[in-house]
Amino acid sequence: MIKLVAGPTVRRRAALAVATAISLAATLFGSGTAARASALADTPVGFASVNAMGQNGTTGGAGGRTVTATNAAQFLEYIDSKETLVIRVAGTIAITSKQGVRPNKTIIGVGTSGHITGGGLDFYRSYNVIVRNIRFTDAEDDAINVGRESHHIWIDHNTFSGAVDGSIDVVRGADYVTVSWNHFDHSDKSMLISHSDGAAGTDVGHLKVTIHHNFFDNSRQRHPRIRFGEPVHVFNNYFLGNELYGVASTENAGVVVEGNYFKDVPHPLYSASGYADSGPGRAVQRNNIYVNSGTPETAGTVVEPGTYYSYTVDNPSTVPATVTAGAGIGAQWGAS
Repeated sequence: MIKLVAGPTVRRRAALAVATAISLAATLFGSGTAARASALADTPVGFASVNAMGQNGTTGGAGGRTVTATNAAQFLEYIDSKETLVIRVAGTIAITSKQGVRPNKTIIGVGTSGHITGGGLDFYRSYNVIVRNIRFTDAEDDAINVGRESHHIWIDHNTFSGAVDGSIDVVRGADYVTVSWNHFDHSDKSMLISHSDGAAGTDVGHLKVTIHHNFFDNSRQRHPRIRFGEPVHVFNNYFLGNELYGVASTENAGVVVEGNYFKDVPHPLYSASGYADSGPGRAVQRNNIYVNSGTPETAGTVVEPGTYYSYTVDNPSTVPATVTAGAGIGAQWGAS
C-alpha cells in the first residue's frame, strides 16, 4: 500500500474541519462541557478517514455556511444545493421516497429534535457527506442509500426504526464508508452491502466499509449482509437478540469480525455456507464474546483493515455498556 502524505492545503482543510465542528457543537448544545465539543470534533475511524479517490477523509460541510431546516421545503433545497453546507435539522421533517444529497454536506440534528420520517436520503455519485444525530423513522424504502459510486460517507450517532426496506444500504460500487455509533432499534433489514448476486461488475474491488460501535438492538438481520466487498470491518458492535443472524458474508466478500459482543444471536456469522440464494463468502473472526449464541462460521482469509487505517479495538466485555450508553441520537455527547 502506498501511503500518501497530506500537503499544506489538505492539512489546512483538516484543521478547519475540526474548528468548524467545535464551533458547531457550541451552536447546537451551548458551551456545555469540553466533552460535548470534542465529540462533534471527532474525525471518523475507518474507511471514511482514508485518503483515496481525491478525497482526504470525510469533512462534510466544514468551511461552508451553517443553515437550519425546520420544514421539508428547506431541507430538500439545502441537500440539493451545490454549496458546501452544514445543515442543522430542527424538529420533524416528513419527506417521501429517497431524496438526493449532493457532495460536501454535514446533515446534523439539533439536540435530540432532528427527525426525518417517511422517506430517506440517497447518494448518487456523491461524496464527502456526514449524517449525524438524526432519528430516521418509517422510511417507505431505505432510510439511507449510499449508492452509485458514492464515497467518503460517514453515518454516525443516528437512530433507525421502522424502515420498510433497509436502514442503510451501501451498493453499486460505493466505497470508503464508516457506519458508527448508530442504534438500530428493532429494525428488520439493518444493513445491506451490495444489492444483488449479479452485481459483481460494479462491486468487486469496492464496498470498503467500517462498521463499529453500533447497537443492533433486537434487529432481525443484515448486520450486515455482504456481497463482493473487501474488506468489510465489523468491530466493537453490540448484537442483541438478532432473530435471523448477525453478519453474513456471501459471494466471495471478505469480512473481519472482531471485538464484538453477541447475546442471544442464534447465528452470529455466516460465510462458508453462503446465505439464502447467495454463494459462500470469506470471514475472519477474533476476540468476540458469544453469550447464549451459536457458533460463528468462518472461511478463508481476508485483507486486513489495518492495511488501510489505524484503529483500536475495545475490550469486548465493555461493549454492551459502552455502546448502549453511547449509540444513537444525543447519547454520546449528552444533548438535551
